[in-house]
Parts: sequence; structure tokens; C-alpha cells
Amino acid sequence: MSKQKKNYNFKISSYFSKYKIAIIFYIITNIISYVAATLEIIFIAKGIEQITLGFMDEAVKTFIVLCGLVIIQHSSWLIVCRLFQKYSNKIMSDIRGDLAGQSFKLNSQTYSNHNTGTMLQRIVNDPQVVVRNLDALLDSLTQIMSSLVIVIYIATLNFYMGIGIFAIIVVCFVIEFFRRKVMSKNNKMYNKKLDDVTSFTTEIVKSEKDIKALGLENKLKNISNKMYKEFSEVSDKKQRQDLYFWGSRNFIIDFSGYLLLLCGIFMIDLGMLTLATFMVIYVNNSKIYDFVINAGVLNEIVVETNVGLDRMRSLFDNKEFKCESFGDKTLTNVQGAIEFKNVSFYYDENKTEYNDNSACDKNKNIFNNLTFKIQPHTTVAFVGKSGSGKSTILNIISKMYTVSSGEVLIDNVNINELDKHSLRTAISLVNQFPYIFDMSIKDNLLLIKEDATDDELEKVLKDASLYDFVNSLPDGINTKVGESGIKLSGGQRQRLAIARALLRKSPIIIFDESTSSLDNFAQNDIKNSIDNLKGQSTIIIVAHRLSTIKNVDKIFFLDEGQIVDVGTFDELFENNVKFKNMFFAENLN
Repeated sequence: MSKQKKNYNFKISSYFSKYKIAIIFYIITNIISYVAATLEIIFIAKGIEQITLGFMDEAVKTFIVLCGLVIIQHSSWLIVCRLFQKYSNKIMSDIRGDLAGQSFKLNSQTYSNHNTGTMLQRIVNDPQVVVRNLDALLDSLTQIMSSLVIVIYIATLNFYMGIGIFAIIVVCFVIEFFRRKVMSKNNKMYNKKLDDVTSFTTEIVKSEKDIKALGLENKLKNISNKMYKEFSEVSDKKQRQDLYFWGSRNFIIDFSGYLLLLCGIFMIDLGMLTLATFMVIYVNNSKIYDFVINAGVLNEIVVETNVGLDRMRSLFDNKEFKCESFGDKTLTNVQGAIEFKNVSFYYDENKTEYNDNSACDKNKNIFNNLTFKIQPHTTVAFVGKSGSGKSTILNIISKMYTVSSGEVLIDNVNINELDKHSLRTAISLVNQFPYIFDMSIKDNLLLIKEDATDDELEKVLKDASLYDFVNSLPDGINTKVGESGIKLSGGQRQRLAIARALLRKSPIIIFDESTSSLDNFAQNDIKNSIDNLKGQSTIIIVAHRLSTIKNVDKIFFLDEGQIVDVGTFDELFENNVKFKNMFFAENLN
């Protein structure tokens, strides 16, 4: 059984138990605040009664007590607010940290199947909704208990009036039952549309230069207007249906409340109800309204909280959001030998999965029984036309994708048996479009190796042909590069990514079209840097420009998911017409 396969349950209670002493103090202080507020009402009534009866000494004492209650109530309220501010932020931070950590465990296809907004809402927004709603839940429960006491008191004053109050409450709760079902459905649809809008808006902000350069402003404005309109319609439907339920319930409460008072008048006339009891019911009639309203608010909080919890839990359940899986074998002193044994790899567009061959059309096979070996400390390249499977091989080696059948071995060990640390430290991958973090150049490098010396940083910058550029900057290596490295050119971003990979010193280094954005001079520098690594690591290159792989030890020539030829550059150029034509076409362009 894999070490990485853990319990994916998400338990919200564990985040609160960490601060249980503070939370208990918060609850007790909250109760004290509400008890003081309730006693204020009682003592105000008592003081007015004493003044009316002329008991001034007693009234003074009552109002002195009242002043004390006001101090207690407001002091408690301030403590409650501060405790909530402090610990709600800590709890939200803990939850977001774990959600972000869990997002790193999700496999690559999970990210392909979900947009950015889906992830952002679950990690950033849902924890805030849940934590703040739990505070509102406690507040509503306290108010409900206060109102319930009054409602029960009113109901016990007269049997018939009690039946009437009970009937009103039952009808209102039936409405709330159906309202909750509709709310749950509407909230899910609302959050789905919110995910889409958030993701699309993020894309617009990040791609503003491309939008302007391609003259897409009007088209994307129309698309965004359509998306915002759809979101508005879903939001309006949610609010409209909720309004109907609220309106119906409130009408029943108001109308039946006055009917109850009307019945009380007839009961007084018939001697079935005393005037004093009627006045008590009349004065506190609003408590029935408060009880039902707060119960409705509680219902709404519960629905919204459950939706948020379900969305966060889904990141951990390994169903909708599939996680990576690893073995428990540790591989030390990795040499870098790689072997594919009868590897088959399928892509089912309907299932949007990369490793399920149960119902796949053979036309969607990427590979079928692919077999090859890469010797340790050699430099090899995969070439072929677009769609031949070059990048897929790299993703399989780094286990971003999982094979449908067959085996992928590193140093004769199946990569599915390797633990995460062994696999990830063995391989460095430089993508065609690497992500550069919104921090300084130095900090981007130190992410790879915290204790890297200035000499080490200088060396990798030189090897990546980035040293002269960095030194030309006013702040040098401490220059911030902006979100996604926006302050750097495409080539500079790739060279910084290559520097990160070189600093890591992995036994296997993969370059996926990593020189595609470089000019000829920088490309030649990177080529020389890769050549300098020969014999130190196993280097695997996918290159669009064949001129960059002239000095590799072996080239695998791919065509429609099969290796159709293997050899050195000179051997393929001499013996393979398709390879020679690709080289000439590249140089003609």
C-alpha cells in the first residue's frame, strides 16, 4: 500500500480544537453578553415599574445594577469581537494552508479538468464563508433560545393560544424545509458560475497584452458580458426564489399573528382569556416573528456552510479531484537509467482522463506497447512532428501522467513503487512555458536551494546565459520579476527556469522545448550549457529546433506514437528521409 495514500477526509473540527480554550472562552463570554442584554430589558421594565409606583430608592438601586449590566454587556461584546477577529483569521489561515497543500497533491489531469476559479474559490473564499458562518450560527442559536423561551412562556399562558402559535410555527417550518432544498441546489449552481467568472476574469487580467496585441478587446468584452449575464441570471434566480419563500413566510407570520390577536379579543369577551394575559401576548407577539426569522437565518447559514464544507472536502476525497499516488520505495544514489516496457497510454476525451483504458477508442491511443531504454549519464532527444507524443513521454517519466499499462523504470525500479521524495528529487523538468514566481530573481533560485551560496547562484546564472542580463539590472539579482515573471521576456523566463533546474542538480534533467523562445545566440549558450552537463546527469531533450540536438548521444524519432528510428544526429540525417526533411524545413524557415 502506498505511503501517500492517506485518509482524505477533511475534518473542520480539527481546526477549531487547536484553539479550544480560546473558543470555550469566546462561547462563555458570548453567553454572558446575551444574558446581560436580556437582564437589561428585565431591569429596565422593573425600574420603570418602581418609578411609576413611587419606589425611588429601589429604582436608583435598579438603575445602578443596570449600569453594571451595560458595562458587562459591552465589555463582553468587545472581548467576543476581538476573539473572533483573532482566532477566525488563524483558523482560516490554517484551513487555507492545508487546502493549498492538498492542491499540490492533485494530479495534473485534475488541474486540466477544472478551471482556476474552482481552485481559488475552494482555497480562498470557502474557508472564510464557513468560519464566519459558524460565528453567525452561534449568534443565531443564542437568539433562537432567547426567543424560544418567550414563545414557550406565551404558549403556556393559554392552551388555545398555544395551539395557534404552534400551528404558525409548523407552517413556517414546512416552508423553510422546502426553502432549504431549493437553496442548496441554487447555491451549488451559483458557486459553479462564480468559479467560471472568477477564472475567466483572472485570464483576462493575465493576458491583457495578448488581448490588446491581437485586437480581441471587443470580442472578449462580448464573451465576458455573456458570462457575467449568465452569472447575473443565476444570481437573480437564487435571490428571486429566496424572496418568494421569505415573503410567503413573513406574510403568514404577520397575518396569522394578527388573527391570533383577533381571536384573543373574542376569547376575552367570552371569558376564556384575561386582559393581562392578552397584553403579555400582544407585547411579545414579535418574539414569534423573531423565533421563525432566526430559525430561517440559521437554516440559511447551515445550507451555505454545508455547501462550503462539501466544496473543501471534495479536494480531499480523491473522487472529483484526483490525487497523485506514490509507492513506498526509497531510491538513493540515482544513476538515471530509464526504461519503458510495453507502455500503453490512452486518452479518453469523454472521460477527460489520461489513464483509463476501460472504454477507449483505439484511435485515441497515444502509445501502444512503447519500449525503449535510456542509459544513465547519457544525453538523448525525442523528435517528431507535433502530436507524435514527445511531451507525453516526458510527462510520463516525471509521473505527471500515469500509464494505462506497462512499466516505466528508473534504475530498474517501477516509478509507481517510488516514494514522492525519491521520484521528485531524481528529476528536474524545464517546461516550454515555465512559471516564474512574483519575487526576486535570487528568491526564485533560493526556492530550489535555500542555502545556495552566491558562487553557486553566479555559476547557474552563467550556465543559463542569464548572468550578464542580471548584472545589468539596477537591483541585480534582487530585482523583482512580477507575477508570472511578467517583467522578463519569454527567453529570460526560460533561462531563469533552466538556472533553477541546474541549481537542483538532479540526476535526470528534462528539457521540454526549453530553448524555443531563445534567440540564436542565447540558444547556442544554452546548448553549450547542456553539453557541459553531459556525463553528469541523464539529460532528455524535446526540441523543435533540430540544430540544438546535434551533439546528443542518441535521438529517438517518433511518428504517431511509435519510435520509428533511433540513432545519432548524423545517422538519422544520413538514413532517415523524414528526419532530413524536418531539418531542411527548419533551416529554410
